[in-house]
Amino acid sequence: MTATSEQAVVLAVVGPTASGKSSLALEIARRRTAAGCPTELVAVDAFTVYRGMDLGTAKPSVAERDEVPHHLVDVLDPGEDLSVAGFQGIARAAIASIVDRGATPLLVGGSGLYWRATVDPLRFPPTDAAVRATIEQRWSADPQAAHDHLAEVDPVAAARIGPGNLRRTVRALEVLELTGERFSAFDDAWSRFESVYDPLQVAYLEPDAAVLRDRIRTRAEAMVAGGLLDEAADLRVGGELSRTARQAIGYAEAFAVLDGQAPAVDLAATIADRTWRYARRQRSWFRADPRCQPPTTEQDALAAMA
Repeated sequence: MTATSEQAVVLAVVGPTASGKSSLALEIARRRTAAGCPTELVAVDAFTVYRGMDLGTAKPSVAERDEVPHHLVDVLDPGEDLSVAGFQGIARAAIASIVDRGATPLLVGGSGLYWRATVDPLRFPPTDAAVRATIEQRWSADPQAAHDHLAEVDPVAAARIGPGNLRRTVRALEVLELTGERFSAFDDAWSRFESVYDPLQVAYLEPDAAVLRDRIRTRAEAMVAGGLLDEAADLRVGGELSRTARQAIGYAEAFAVLDGQAPAVDLAATIADRTWRYARRQRSWFRADPRCQPPTTEQDALAAMA
């Protein structure tokens, strides 16, 4: 059975950070498994993939992972970069393996980009530094001419990219050079919300803003009290961190404290502020997805999925 088999239901619990999605997904998996429908979780998250990044990512505990199988947790070292295209590949492979064993995949996460990369037919064109450099050298002195050329070979992409945006123009020309396909062809799936999984059953959690902000503050304080600075220091002992790992919310702020660039006393508040801004972006991602509307309650999600 393949991951896109119409016989295999794929479940998902998504929402902004601190919305309660992880605990809800765990309870759904417990109840389904107890009822004879083994269910395994797939973390749709940019950072729980990294070993050693536990406190700052609110990673499920070892006991929870022993109770219910979790996939895409602790699969990379912090020095390894992971692109969205790379995540798409390992996420779909995990889903396929779960289905092949006769179990139900339950996706859980809050990264809107990784969510869509996993469930929608999005394609991510390749890149080649040498090809890009050649194109940049050719057009760097005349961005308008570059855009005019793009308008000839890919008018749809040219209409979406401003004439002054040489970087995006070069990227579009690079993709055409590497693949023979228009850059705009890779964007077509973004507006369709057509899942590669059928059926796909989604529960979207979105608590009231005041509730969510309070939960974020409480979580940030617990992370710092639990030893986030020590965890961040330990990560550096293992060597150079990937760009993705360095930018993770919580760790970037902890590194600033460790480097003497920010006061430790403000760490929890700084993390909470950045997390709230991220949560607002998450809400925008999911509100634009018709599969996630309207939001549901935890009780209704349990009734529908467990």
